[in-house]
Amino acid sequence: MGKTVVITGAGRGLGRALAEKFIAHGDRVVPVVRNDSSVEDLDVDTTIVADLSDATTIAGAVQQADVDEVDILIHNAGVAHIGSLAEQGLEQWRQSLDVNVLAPVELTRVLLPRLRESKGHILFVNSGAGLSAGPVWASYAASKHALKAVADSLRAEERPHGVRVSSLYPSHFDTDMQRQVRDDLGAKYDPARATSVDSIADSIIALVDSPADLVFEDVRVAPPNPLSMSTPKK
Repeated sequence: MGKTVVITGAGRGLGRALAEKFIAHGDRVVPVVRNDSSVEDLDVDTTIVADLSDATTIAGAVQQADVDEVDILIHNAGVAHIGSLAEQGLEQWRQSLDVNVLAPVELTRVLLPRLRESKGHILFVNSGAGLSAGPVWASYAASKHALKAVADSLRAEERPHGVRVSSLYPSHFDTDMQRQVRDDLGAKYDPARATSVDSIADSIIALVDSPADLVFEDVRVAPPNPLSMSTPKK
């Protein structure tokens, strides 16, 4: 029987690729999106419509969608603001923390009873920036470091309940966000030096399909010849 998979940011990019692949495998996908029109062409029976920049709306959105069971929860949605600490205001910091940390925390909290019942799997799509930080990445890296702490604590808390928790730390893969980041850095973007979205999606599916008697806790992936994401030289 297929599993019920909740995916944030399922309207485009990696989230969209994951949704399509899980559906093709016979799983039931519950997308979490800001606007349900972005997934109207997907074969789904319910959608969680929520503004992830406001975590206080998440519980109501889940209740309205009437999600009765969850086997897999994938936190994929995120935002990245690039700029030095001297340049960025509190609004950009707040959005980074709201979308990248508080929204996953609240969605997990709301769905946790269902995940405990199914002895499910929670996967956080983190980033290489969740392990190390460089110039102009302070707000994004801080949010991703915080997300790692959330996942690490949650893993220890939920182990007795049979819920597995994994973090994936991809480097550069071919998405609109990556292209925007390169534009913000004033650098050229070469998709040939980035991992494809399909490859990342396939690795996630393999990870959550792993045998029930093991858990991949922290997995780091990168293209063989990665792009440099530091501040480009003038």
